[in-house]
Amino acid sequence: MLVVASMIGTGIFTTTGFLLQDIGSSLAVLLSWVFGGVIALFGALSYAELVAAMPRNGGEYLLLSRIYHPAVGFVAGWVSLVVGFSAPIAASALAFAVYFSTLVPGIDQQAAAIVLILLLSMVHAARVTFGTGLQNVFTVAKILVVVAFVVGGLFLGDTTHITEGSAGTFDSMLSPGFATGLIFVSFAYSGWNGAAYIAGEVKDPSRSLPKALALGTGIVTLLYLGLNVVFLSSAPASSLSGVIDVGNIAAVSLFGTAAAKLFSAVISLLLVSSVSAMIMAGPRVYQALGEDYKCFSFLTTRTKHSGPIYAVALQAFAAIIMLISASFDSLLIYIGFTLSVSAGLTVFGLFVMRRREPNLERPYRCWGYPLTPILFIALSCWMVIFSISAAPIAALAGLATIASGGVLYLIAKPSAVVRR
Repeated sequence: MLVVASMIGTGIFTTTGFLLQDIGSSLAVLLSWVFGGVIALFGALSYAELVAAMPRNGGEYLLLSRIYHPAVGFVAGWVSLVVGFSAPIAASALAFAVYFSTLVPGIDQQAAAIVLILLLSMVHAARVTFGTGLQNVFTVAKILVVVAFVVGGLFLGDTTHITEGSAGTFDSMLSPGFATGLIFVSFAYSGWNGAAYIAGEVKDPSRSLPKALALGTGIVTLLYLGLNVVFLSSAPASSLSGVIDVGNIAAVSLFGTAAAKLFSAVISLLLVSSVSAMIMAGPRVYQALGEDYKCFSFLTTRTKHSGPIYAVALQAFAAIIMLISASFDSLLIYIGFTLSVSAGLTVFGLFVMRRREPNLERPYRCWGYPLTPILFIALSCWMVIFSISAAPIAALAGLATIASGGVLYLIAKPSAVVRR
């Protein structure tokens, strides 16, 4: 549930128009979503081996600390706080406010986004079990609505819009725009590693985590392809190119204005689910950091119902700062660049652990090894390189975030708890 809820969110409802603008070919846009799904699936299969062998809350923070050095893990934890969760929470909350404003004209979008972050943070800080139950309800509703929209759209759409807008598909796939577009696609798929962040709270993680990561990623890939076929067959490519609310345009074209209003309400609900999933998963990383560094021990504080209150509060604060200080598109590239670096380094750790600890108990072994992790790393490097050339300022901000994590580690190191 968490993997699906974490992935289906802002990206799928906001990026297709920009992909059309950058790539030009409708068929190439669909293929970019296939590429994104393959990258996410290969990453999930690689993560599954690492997480099953080391099932403790903490995600990349724990994994990179164990694989390389506590300093690398600390920086990964810092990146998770700033980029992995806070920035996507801010982007998703803002997207929610944009869609919600079509239902409540005149509403202050920034204020609405902040209120959403605060309300959901209070829910997850108060009680873990309640937050999990709420998340499951959101996820089931999300899947049902997306499937219904896809089925209805496939019957009413006109696929000639796709074929007519697919001239030069091969050339488009070799263009810099295709590689740059994958940065936005990777944001839409971010969350495929969501279950890794709550490994310590999952029953029988060695069996359930690999299944959750791989199955969740596969389901989302199919849903994304279905949605994009509907989007692209709803109207000519020229009407969708460069448009943010492509889902709303598709709904108007396929079902009419009244249905489009309903669709905006549904999208708002789905984005609430996405924000909720990230708010629930993120604090587990910060708790792990607090357990290992005394100066951050306040992050381990829980309410009487086991909610990680201070970890959630810190995350909410960081997300709100991001929301009021950065534009939507710069956030997406910043997120895509930095998380690709972190995920690529984590997957490379699969080779390190196989060589250094060959006798480590591995309840699950990565399917397709070594080709699967090699392809993931290669594609991640490709996206990182093109993100630097396409958006140097956002990439520089990502590098600055990583460097600041290193400085913070030097400050926190004297308080480290030696237990590895």
